[in-house]
Amino acid sequence: MSIRAGGRCRDYLRGHCFEAALCFNPAMEVVAHALPVTLQQARKLRRLSQLELALRLGISQRHVSFVETGRARPSRPLLLVWLAALDAPLVVRNAALLQAGYAPAYGAATLEDPALRQAHDALLHLLHSHDPMPALVIDAHWNLLLANRGARWLAATLMPWTAAAPAGTPLNLFDLLVHPEGFTKSMLNLDETGPAMLAHLREAAAAQPRLRSRVDMFAALLRDRIGTLALNTGQPRPMAPVMTTRFASPRGELAFFSMFTTFGTPQDITLASLQVEHMFAADEATRAILFAEVV
Repeated sequence: MSIRAGGRCRDYLRGHCFEAALCFNPAMEVVAHALPVTLQQARKLRRLSQLELALRLGISQRHVSFVETGRARPSRPLLLVWLAALDAPLVVRNAALLQAGYAPAYGAATLEDPALRQAHDALLHLLHSHDPMPALVIDAHWNLLLANRGARWLAATLMPWTAAAPAGTPLNLFDLLVHPEGFTKSMLNLDETGPAMLAHLREAAAAQPRLRSRVDMFAALLRDRIGTLALNTGQPRPMAPVMTTRFASPRGELAFFSMFTTFGTPQDITLASLQVEHMFAADEATRAILFAEVV
């Protein structure tokens, strides 16, 4: 998605998007730890005790304890099984292997790499087939990588200031959430969707520490917009089966719900980090606007 901005908005995007462009080197944020720290964090994230992990691995709890305290080093095969048992992200597996002195097991090609051509083509197929409904591809740090016509139309409609940025300006969806003229400004039911979004983003930040500062910014924005009480208590009304986000727009109210697609059993760090968000019209009025406007 090409984003354009002028004045204060351009300065805001420059600072935050430059950070976003640099931040997708996820191995760096893990490899700085020692192996025991990485393994302890991965186990606790899965809410497993040392005994439960030992039973999964077929080893003694004492050996798990020795590895987690740095008194023993696992072999490469055991470490790979260990990390698989914890369902650790591929980037964490590579980092743990490096920490233990072993070669990494997984590649991290760019999405434009010929090795990922089939995957790239599959993503484009998903995006194009979803038009005119918005669809976009984001990585683990919420950097926007690909977007279809519907997504570009929605951004230009809700944030017209984006029409002035140079083509190819890197974009991070977190930036558009916390931007003073971003997506949340147009949300009609932020008191309903905001707390749910924040909970989801906090889960993402638990696995990606670099997101925490942005999550804190989003939490601060919500406190300013809907108040601390509403943020902490959430929405007391009965909830629909899926969360619907409603936007005020020059074309009238727009209502969407979303689904996410990920690659099954990815063997590349880049592919493992990707999500495709498919936005669907939540009512006939929104559907009619999209089919009339997106060309």
